[in-house]
This record gives sequence, structure tokens and C-alpha cells, in this order.
Amino acid sequence: MTKKSVGYVHMLWSCPRCTTRNPGPQKFCNGCGGPQPPDVAFEQAPEEKLLTDAAEIARAKAGPDVHCPYCNGRNPSTAKFCGECGGDLAGGKAREAGKVVGAFRSAPAAPIVCARCGTSNPAASLKCSQCGASLAPGAAAEAQAAAAPTPAAPRPARRAPVILLIVLAALCGLAALAVLLFANRKTETIGVVDSVRWERSVAIEGLRQVEREDWQDEIPSSASVDSCREEYRYTSQDPVTDSVEVCGTPYTVDTGSGYGEVVQDCAYEVYDNLCSYTVEEWTVVDTIVSSGSYEAPAWPSASLASNERQGDVSESYTVVFVTDDGRYTYTTKSEAEFSSFSVGSQWVLEVSGFGSVTGIEPAY
Repeated sequence: MTKKSVGYVHMLWSCPRCTTRNPGPQKFCNGCGGPQPPDVAFEQAPEEKLLTDAAEIARAKAGPDVHCPYCNGRNPSTAKFCGECGGDLAGGKAREAGKVVGAFRSAPAAPIVCARCGTSNPAASLKCSQCGASLAPGAAAEAQAAAAPTPAAPRPARRAPVILLIVLAALCGLAALAVLLFANRKTETIGVVDSVRWERSVAIEGLRQVEREDWQDEIPSSASVDSCREEYRYTSQDPVTDSVEVCGTPYTVDTGSGYGEVVQDCAYEVYDNLCSYTVEEWTVVDTIVSSGSYEAPAWPSASLASNERQGDVSESYTVVFVTDDGRYTYTTKSEAEFSSFSVGSQWVLEVSGFGSVTGIEPAY
């Protein structure tokens, strides 16, 4: 799929020393002044708004920030020397980038309740408007959870006894095994040919006008197009002519610079002309059949018109045997094999557990 950039948003990071939440582009904590350590990841903001400032967008596109190999100070990807200690950043480590942090949060988020004073603050707030306490992620939820009564443990769902399930599985296995053994069981019996029958058929094809439907570029040149309509044909991963862009839910990707890129995975539904057309084709217009019992098999004679031809042919030969166990029917498509079954001749029949003849040979 094609990845389509929607825009850029601010991310956050939480100070490991004082839990203060800070804007992603900010390198030092608003609470204690400490720098963001290399191992502290950026977080998705509870509410995200696409940036409009050109300078910020350029910073977001610049690539992941780099931490100084000497003082761990965080620097823009374009810097050559550390802004804190002046050290050469050639050996610095770039922050991780490319991680999907979640679906784009464009809708208003629920207010954050301060865990210290209980004041309700807008979701985007980093500090409490009443007491100035840091609104660390999860702090309010933890405080509310501690004050809430512990719900009664749910009663465990009743389960079928394990022993019963084992027994049922064993019975199913035994049943399947019994069917398999029965199907593979073979018995032999002597059969006498009681009757024979053969049948042969020939299809007669004629040139007829038929209606078909296909994509416009696949219609035969000899066809007459009746009407066309635009229909979905296939999905392309890249933009093509006559396609409709279809994109998934936007999501935010960490750029490693304190900003997140909002992207969408897009595909392209291609539409084309699906047409009804009329074309002359060879079509089965009749089938002639000949059959018999004791005379030699023969093909039916076809009388063809000028716009007709002979199509597919088929043949089948049936032999009925009488045994001490009952009657069995054997079918073959070989005329040579069929000719050996004279009425009254004896044969050794191999019969499956389901009563079908699976093998046959003369009884000497």
C-alpha cells in the first residue's frame, strides 16, 4: 500500500525524575529542568492537532534528534556539535523513529482530573490549572481506582468436565477410524455376468448468436457491443488512471524529534467498462445417442447442416454381475474391456466395504 502523509503533530515525553509531562520538541523538563534521557520515549498526546507552522513542520521532517555521546544532550539531526557541551556529534546516537504509537486522536479527549486536588483540566493540559501539579499519564486513573470499591470477583463460568471432553474426542476419533477401516476393507466374490449395456453420445454444435459480458478490453473483435457500465475491476497499490483512492484510518508515527507524523495507508480501486455484447459462437444445439445391450457398440450417425459441426463425444459401458451376496454393477469407459464381458462368464470381483466393485479379473 501507498503511505500518504496527512501532516505532523506534537508528541509528549514524561520526565523520569518528577513525572512532569513535557511537549515533545522541548529538550528540558518544565518541572525540574532535567534533560530528556535517551531512553525516555515520546508519547502520543491525548488530543492531536495538525501543525500549521512552516518552521515546526520543517523540524518534524528533518529526522530523528541525536543524543550527544559525551553528555547525552539532545540535539537536532542537523546539528554537528552538541548545544550543551560543544562535543562532536559524529558519534552520537539518533533517537528511534518509525514506531506507530496509535490512531490519530483528532476527537476531543476526556478531561484529566488532578490526582492532588481533584480539579478537572482539559485533556491537553500538562499541569493542573488549580494547584500546578503535573498531570502525569495515569495518575488520575490510579487515584480514582484506589478510591473506588473493589468489585466482587465474577463467578467462574461453568465448564464441561475435562474427562467428558476427552471421552467425546476419543469417540469421534474411533468413529473416523471405523469409517476409514470399513472403506478400505476388501472382499472377493465370484460373479456371473447377467447383463451388459453400452451407450455412446455425440454433441452437435452450431454457430449461434450468444450474449456475453466482459471487460471492454477483453471483448472479441468480432463481437457487437450492446451496452457498458463502469464497475470496480481491481485494487492497485499505486495510483493509476481511472482509480479511486481509498485510505485507512490515519495513525501517528514517532519521528524521533518530538513530533509525530500522521499517515494513512492508501490503495486505489480501479474502475473500468464492463460491457454486454453479442458474439457468434459454436454452441451445443443437440446431442444424439445410440445404445444397446448385446450388439457391438456403434457411434450414432450425425447429419450436419452447413453451419454445424461435431462436438464432444462420450461413451460408457455397464456390466451387471450376480453373486451369492447379491447384484453388483461395474462401469467402464473402455470398449476393449467391455467386449470381454460375455453374458454367463464368471469373474472374481473385489468389493469395497461400501459395496462398489474396485477390482475385477477372470475366474479360471
